Amino acid sequence: MSSFLDAIENITPEIYESLKLAVEIGKWPDGRKLSQEQKELSLQAMIAWEVQNLPEEERTGYMGPQECSSKSEPVPNLLFKSSDTLH
Repeated sequence: MSSFLDAIENITPEIYESLKLAVEIGKWPDGRKLSQEQKELSLQAMIAWEVQNLPEEERTGYMGPQECSSKSEPVPNLLFKSSDTLH
């Protein structure tokens, strides 16, 4: 697992954008199709990089504050807790 974490540390913003585009269109920049394993690993790498480098509202899958239509109080997002609430 440490080699995956080491790889995440070496991702530049340019590499991140390339991974993101590859996952979105299912192809590498040279036109080769991503395998299912490549898609999964690329998405994992993207999400791990985002946690370290982007504010929560800019990360993949961010849905914003969740509110009930009958109340104006935010409903906690139990599926994805921010790292601030885990302490």
